[in-house]
Amino acid sequence: MSRIGRKPIALPAGVKYTLLGNTVLVEGPKGKLQALVAKGITLETVDGVLHAVRENDSQAALHGLTRALVSNAVEGVTKGWSKELDIVGIGYRAELKGKGTVVFTLGYSHPIEFPLPTGIDVAIDPKQTHLTVSGIDRQKVGQVAADMRSLRKPDPYKNKGVRYTGEKLKKKVGKTGAK
Repeated sequence: MSRIGRKPIALPAGVKYTLLGNTVLVEGPKGKLQALVAKGITLETVDGVLHAVRENDSQAALHGLTRALVSNAVEGVTKGWSKELDIVGIGYRAELKGKGTVVFTLGYSHPIEFPLPTGIDVAIDPKQTHLTVSGIDRQKVGQVAADMRSLRKPDPYKNKGVRYTGEKLKKKVGKTGAK
């Protein structure tokens, strides 16, 4: 049996869920989210705790996935999700233009305007080199952070670029150091 699928999902106060066919709608203090529920897996509430239960072993592969998606939705509508990015390099920076656009200066001949999707907020520190991407949908937050990182991936030779906070890079020596 799936170890992740067996774990119960705590339902904090103020969080409600409704099952609509093969999707579950989770409502909480921060908003509403939808998560997919695989065929053959049901959600049961016992003592204020949510359990994902499968009919038989043919749904074993999707048991843990369904439980994780519902758990991420519950945590998203209560606490929210965030990813932090650091911009490293002389003259590299980011600034907020209006409410829905981030402008990156990353050493190219032009600034890059990055439009933010709905439900995503970005906070930039005063030094303009540290970004915090936040929202209630975990997949969307991770995708926006990955798209921002891909604008200028960390260079292994000079260690410049956009990276996740705490990301360890292996610095390579140049051709003069490789003998």
